[in-house]
Amino acid sequence: MNEMVTIPKAEYERLLAAAEDLADIAAYDRAKAALAAGHDQLIPAEFANRLIAGESPVRVYREFRGLTQLALSEASGVNRVQIANIESGSKQGSVDTLKKLAGALGVSLDDLA
Repeated sequence: MNEMVTIPKAEYERLLAAAEDLADIAAYDRAKAALAAGHDQLIPAEFANRLIAGESPVRVYREFRGLTQLALSEASGVNRVQIANIESGSKQGSVDTLKKLAGALGVSLDDLA
């Protein structure tokens, strides 16, 4: 036979709220651990807002890293004109090109695509 426990609704709601708080704390701990391990990074709101607004991720991350197009070209091995074309939106860039840029910018390919 099934075991059942009956508790007042207020107690159930309190327990539910406590479980949600515990889940939030666990998510916070995972995020802090990812930051500490170098698997994630914080991006200032100025740059995050530019990404949300649809600006070229290559340009946003390049400027976040304090690089010129020439410096990114040298670090990635991608032609500066290609970088300019990707940033302006006139070209998308191949997967190989975006991988090189992502590596030089210290971000994932998903961050640029």
